[in-house]
Amino acid sequence: MSTLPTAAVPALLLAAVRVGDQLPELVVDVTATTVVLGSLATRDWRPMHHDRDFAQRRNGVRDIFLNTPNQAAWFERYVTDWTGPHGRLGRMTFRMTGSVFPGDTMVFRGEVSEAGTDDVGCGWVTLEVTLSVGDERKTGCRVRVAVPVSPDDNPWDRRGDRWRP
Repeated sequence: MSTLPTAAVPALLLAAVRVGDQLPELVVDVTATTVVLGSLATRDWRPMHHDRDFAQRRNGVRDIFLNTPNQAAWFERYVTDWTGPHGRLGRMTFRMTGSVFPGDTMVFRGEVSEAGTDDVGCGWVTLEVTLSVGDERKTGCRVRVAVPVSPDDNPWDRRGDRWRP
């Protein structure tokens, strides 16, 4: 984890982003702790996220698995690791097509599909992001994230009519 103050982390500016740009991969080894802590953090007490016997007998899966908010948090982390501290999520939609279990290695990949400004001058980037385990795509995600258009711009300062996610 970085201990740099926010001001020391360079902001990603819209001018540096092009359609087709590939984001760096994020590789995460999933453990039972990853699954359980994510479930606890989101107050999801359903046993399939912390009780292996329940998950296997009741859900017919091999182990406990990541819940939806946990996956959302990983997508958010992936995107904001790329944008830096001034990246501000506007919208995110995703579709899970498979479960992620302890022992899996999640690989996040992303590509810029759109980049531009809205009518109030906010910089927006749309990303197509995938979470894969091995060769299997587990979740696809579309993210719209605001990024600064200049060094003195910060999407987090936008309010009211100047913020249109």
